[in-house]
Amino acid sequence: MRVAIVHDYLNQTGGAERVVESFHRLWPDAPIFTTIADRDAMPASLRDADIRVSWMQRLPAWRRHFRAYLPLYPFAIEGLDLRGYDVIVSSSSAWGKAARAPAGAVHVCYCHTPMRWVWDYEHYVAREGFGSLTRLALPPVIAALRSWDVRTAARPTHIVVNSRVVQERVRRCWGRDSELLHPPVETGRFAVGSGMGEGHLVVSRLAHYKRIDLAVAAFTQLGLPLEIIGDGPARRSLEAMAGPTITFRGRVDDTGVARAMQDCRALVFPGEEDFGITPLEANACGRPVIAYRAGGATETVRDGITGVLFADQSAASLVDAVRRAADIRWDAAVIRRHADTYSVASFEARFRAIVEREVRR
Repeated sequence: MRVAIVHDYLNQTGGAERVVESFHRLWPDAPIFTTIADRDAMPASLRDADIRVSWMQRLPAWRRHFRAYLPLYPFAIEGLDLRGYDVIVSSSSAWGKAARAPAGAVHVCYCHTPMRWVWDYEHYVAREGFGSLTRLALPPVIAALRSWDVRTAARPTHIVVNSRVVQERVRRCWGRDSELLHPPVETGRFAVGSGMGEGHLVVSRLAHYKRIDLAVAAFTQLGLPLEIIGDGPARRSLEAMAGPTITFRGRVDDTGVARAMQDCRALVFPGEEDFGITPLEANACGRPVIAYRAGGATETVRDGITGVLFADQSAASLVDAVRRAADIRWDAAVIRRHADTYSVASFEARFRAIVEREVRR
């Protein structure tokens, strides 16, 4: 059985690339087909893999202008030569699911989301801060991509999604059913802390849509210590509104993040994500999460057992949640066991079983 792996692009390291790492461990001899690849930016475990890129790799200054080449990705992904492969496993938040599998081959797509900029265009361009000229030029491109996205969504023989939020999005946008399998969390990198600290913690890119402003406002009002790890375009405005108990640490390496999670009282997660791996990393350290009741947090946070959910995306609602969390006697061992159900090993065993089942069918 010849297996090929397909991914949108390999020019960064994030949650989608962690899934590709799992695919590579499951099928180490399978080549990884993608549109563009930057070995310096991808996860270290993939740098020696058999990576096969499209003709887009020859475009001028693609590292700097890869977003500007947006209309070209459909042609590049459809041009990948997958002849001779019996099984295609794709990781897709945009293009991967559209790869042309050979006749009779099984194509199992792990879908992180249908394309955000196509299905939630206004919110996406506002979030990314595009200028007026870009906003004028994009709509006809977006309309064409939406049509292409629907048409090519029929290509995978089976779709697996990372959350119920994405499952509903796939049903609404593509009219397809899917199977739920939460993404892998590297719980093995974390250990339960020896004792619960007094300060709370935020670990996030400091972008406006992440709603870190709620945490800053709430902890300034409470007069409690809050440590913020991460950087981004919202940092200056957050620092301007922060009281004396708020500390901004900027970017911190993985070891420093793990140590901060072990030492905190709870992780604060005020934004909305399709899934959200960071709360489970904090759980792997035995620490509860205080999260907004929306998106993936509703699937991963067990209210009163592994964390506290707050109903309104407001500082007042977050303040109430912080006070409620302070009255709960948390069991670090129970929280850690919960995190381990999302481990890399668990994900890989379940995904392999799904692919093998689809091949038997």
